[in-house]
Amino acid sequence: MLLPLLQKRRSIRKFLPQPVEQDKVTQLEESLLRSYSSRGNNPWEFIVVNQPEILEKLSKAKEHGSGFLAGAPLAVVICADTGKSDVWVEDCAIAATILQLSAASLGLGSCWAQIRQRTHGQGQSAEDFIREMFGMDERYSVAVVVGIGYADEHKEGHAFSSLQFDKIHHNGFVSR
Repeated sequence: MLLPLLQKRRSIRKFLPQPVEQDKVTQLEESLLRSYSSRGNNPWEFIVVNQPEILEKLSKAKEHGSGFLAGAPLAVVICADTGKSDVWVEDCAIAATILQLSAASLGLGSCWAQIRQRTHGQGQSAEDFIREMFGMDERYSVAVVVGIGYADEHKEGHAFSSLQFDKIHHNGFVSR
């Protein structure tokens, strides 16, 4: 059942200095490749990173919100060939979500760092920064980077009472 996993999953930004075992990395890679995409176009590409010097550089991809990647033992850059699909953003978001849920199911924490439409600094986009890092040409856009590892922080799942049930509409839409 997926619901118990969703009930306890939280974004984790602090990781233990423990590598993710290769069998778990392989399972995460398989989950990425099993992600569904519009019309089965699979426009996404995945860069799996476990080298500390590359993780450190990725942590500087944008001005705010990517610093945690320096402490992650593993990260996955999720990008796409934008010419393969007009809904590549959605396809990348699906893959990132499946990756994070798969990580949680393996006892790993994770956090998503938005890259698309974010700034690196000095007039450069976060996407351009990562494209340059990996020698990617302009047809590829970078959606997100997901940091993964064993959690070095504990966060309780969101309480049922905090869920915004007023966002659910039945058989129509009511503006509030």
